[in-house]
Amino acid sequence: MRTTDLDRIQEIERASFTVPWSRNAFYGELADNHFARYIVAQRGDLVVGYAGMWLILDEAHITNIAVHPEARRQHVGETLLRYAMAYARSQGAMRMTLEVRVSNAPAQHLYRKLGFTAKGVRRGYYTDNHEDAIIMWAELGQFDGRIDPDEEAGAAAQGDAVPGAGGEKSAEDRRGGRRPGDAGEV
Repeated sequence: MRTTDLDRIQEIERASFTVPWSRNAFYGELADNHFARYIVAQRGDLVVGYAGMWLILDEAHITNIAVHPEARRQHVGETLLRYAMAYARSQGAMRMTLEVRVSNAPAQHLYRKLGFTAKGVRRGYYTDNHEDAIIMWAELGQFDGRIDPDEEAGAAAQGDAVPGAGGEKSAEDRRGGRRPGDAGEV
């Protein structure tokens, strides 16, 4: 993710979250958070989704993942999450965590598909309606390394592109506004 992506990121934020992060929150993460890594998925030059995580010691924490409504149900969210998992693993992370709304069944289904399991609940976690969050964890040693959902196991590509989503890798992140781990519509 680059600062030049922030206008489009804001569009996706507003379409995905009831309490979107501000442009300044994203900018602060990109400029100041050395724990953060963000990626975007693009179709041509248009950003259609993004995912972010914090890498701290041997753990990765998904701060959020969201896909523009017009690009949902096309494996963009899955590809972003697979790429984030592969990247975190390549950087020495052994496990990954995230929070997801109790009501967000489509996201929970995706996370379970990729090996995440529910390990707890954060009561009243979401500030807009005090909805609970399910805390999910995945052991990255169990992750098969596939980025593209259709590629063969063990054939994950390395590099800057997000295969199948047309994205870019980032060494930047963001923080503020919403709580880390607010997973949006994927």
